[in-house]
Amino acid sequence: MNATTMPDDFAPLPTRGRVYTSERRVRLGDSSPAGRLRFDAMARFLQDVAEDDAEDAHWPAATGWLLRRCAISVAQFPTRTERVELHTFCSATAARWAERTTTIRGDRGGLLQARAIWVAVDVATGRPARLDEVFNQIYGPSADGRKASVRLSLPTPPDDEETPRRPWPIRASDIDVWDHVNNAAHWEAVEEEIARLDWLPTAAELEYNEAIVATDAPEVIRHASPAGVDLWLLDKGRLLASARLHRSAQR
Repeated sequence: MNATTMPDDFAPLPTRGRVYTSERRVRLGDSSPAGRLRFDAMARFLQDVAEDDAEDAHWPAATGWLLRRCAISVAQFPTRTERVELHTFCSATAARWAERTTTIRGDRGGLLQARAIWVAVDVATGRPARLDEVFNQIYGPSADGRKASVRLSLPTPPDDEETPRRPWPIRASDIDVWDHVNNAAHWEAVEEEIARLDWLPTAAELEYNEAIVATDAPEVIRHASPAGVDLWLLDKGRLLASARLHRSAQR
């Protein structure tokens, strides 16, 4: 793979513990009109490698994972046909959730890193599940004692009826096995905003405030911020998701 220098704020691979590695190629359906890897496609890559890691580690099927937040920093966007390696590991833990860090590095210089907080849930009940000794044995060493926080940090939307809104229709293909809009589909709202900008974000954050279901009728609100642009998905005042696009990397 291309030896692009890792930015100082990117976490290095752990010196001990589990690191799962896979490989993909950026395909036509992953690419923007300009050929860069889109954020919703990145999210699918991240979701797939996490699922593959859990399967490879023989993670018990009775416990699933729901995404709480994801922050992606981009040093260079991978582009169409670029072959990329994905390296993922558990970077922090808590009683019922954990942080997963994934680095995507391409053979033409593409480089990004994502940090995601996943909440463990009982598949039968949908309620948060306590992470036990099995989890600690598999994923604890790479976390090296670091504690994961589930706290959300993005601002709430402005309380202003004059703020422009636009509908964000839900499609049947957005709904996954949890009967929620899949986490990767949320990033399509981010891509719609990027298409309206004259700049590309060097970092993006997305927080999942409340599950979006098929009967919801979300609207998108956007607001310029000192960082770049803030976005929210709301349904009749309920905050469903929050996002922030950074015009320059916060390093």
